[in-house]
Amino acid sequence: MTIDAPLDMRPAAVPSAPTNALLASPILPTLLKLALPNAIAMVGTTLVAVAETLYIGRLGTEPLAGIALVFPFVMLTQMMSAGAMGGGVSSAISRAIGAGDRDRAATLALHAAMIGACAGLFFTVTMLAFGRAFYALLGGRGGVLEQAMQYSHVLFSGAIAIWLVNTLASVVRGTGDMRIPPVTLIGTALVQIAVGGALGLGLFGLPQLGMAGVAAGQLTAFTLGAMYLTWHLVSGRSRLVLDFKGFRFQRDMFFDILKVGAVSCLSPLQTVLTVLIFTKILAGYGTETLAGYGMGSRLEFLLTPIAFAFGVASVPMVGMAVGAGLVTRARQVAWIAGAVAGITVGAIGLIVAVMPSLWVSMFTGDPGVTAAASSYLVWAGPAFAFFGMGVCLYFSSQGAAKVGGPVMAGTARLLMVGGGGWWLASAGAPAWALFALVGAAMVVYGLGTALSICLTRWGK
Repeated sequence: MTIDAPLDMRPAAVPSAPTNALLASPILPTLLKLALPNAIAMVGTTLVAVAETLYIGRLGTEPLAGIALVFPFVMLTQMMSAGAMGGGVSSAISRAIGAGDRDRAATLALHAAMIGACAGLFFTVTMLAFGRAFYALLGGRGGVLEQAMQYSHVLFSGAIAIWLVNTLASVVRGTGDMRIPPVTLIGTALVQIAVGGALGLGLFGLPQLGMAGVAAGQLTAFTLGAMYLTWHLVSGRSRLVLDFKGFRFQRDMFFDILKVGAVSCLSPLQTVLTVLIFTKILAGYGTETLAGYGMGSRLEFLLTPIAFAFGVASVPMVGMAVGAGLVTRARQVAWIAGAVAGITVGAIGLIVAVMPSLWVSMFTGDPGVTAAASSYLVWAGPAFAFFGMGVCLYFSSQGAAKVGGPVMAGTARLLMVGGGGWWLASAGAPAWALFALVGAAMVVYGLGTALSICLTRWGK
């Protein structure tokens, strides 16, 4: 016969720890759920690029040529702040949360904001001081150079706003919240389209400011976006509670972010450098060939955000899994994300390879330019799948804090395009041969990144 203990003497039930959905939920549905909002936001980014091209096209040929000079540096700013350093921020915060240390995650967020502000200031000083020299080095002369400078001066005077938006959005993503960053970016895109178009073209009775007005649209939009994200994090509505009173500088916090973010910054630098070198090589093939390549490479840049959507969704999933010691799950997340990104981007690449006019006819009716752009898409389009996979796996590697391999794969692509392009041009090869080289380099980049993940040990 057993006698039950009195109720007040029974041991209190231990509450079960809350389950982290990013560590326990099925991978593919969770990944798609996280990626979808980012994909929608990236549609906004694409609309901005198309809208700006249409606005500037109405301003004339010189402004259109001028934006071609500035565009690689704008993309470098965006990719470094959102993808490279942003990935380092999300990685550090998600690993801290995965290890159960939310106080560390909150402190990392404040250090991340400081890094973003300093990096933005660096871009402002650099581009205001040396922008003209950079654009002249790329071939900018006369009215084209002046149009580029009008856009550049206004935009880069507020580079801090761009860096803060992308850094703070990465902080929020690191917590697993994929709702607020896309909403902010969509709002930013809508403001940029409206303000840039109105000021650039002089709509609704406003003065026509030309290129400066178009750039002012982006500057206004990102300033408002930075203010909103700052309010969101400070107001207590985010998943992190920021403690300003207890904040103190900690070297290891900066190192935790920069060991991923700083190394990752080499990747977008390689991407832009690849485009710049190849642009310089193609300049010898004539204006029509150069313009056609510019249209094709712009599509390549615009497809990057699709891989970005799946990649940034994988960062907190991989980071939290690594932080919790679930390395096998972390690798599964990376491979599934890479496959989905490769299939999605690859499908678009095959479509434009078969029907290049779907893209080219939006911007030009010139037969020579159309032929060059179509040739680029025919040869490079089928390789977009490998490019998309490589970009996504690069982000997944950030979550694991192991980005050395993907950066080396990017280096191989750069050397292949730069060295191979120079050799082909010296040998008098036709333009299509150089376009085929670009496609082959994408394949090398994607497969090289995948191989590096296979060979790199994840976890502590």
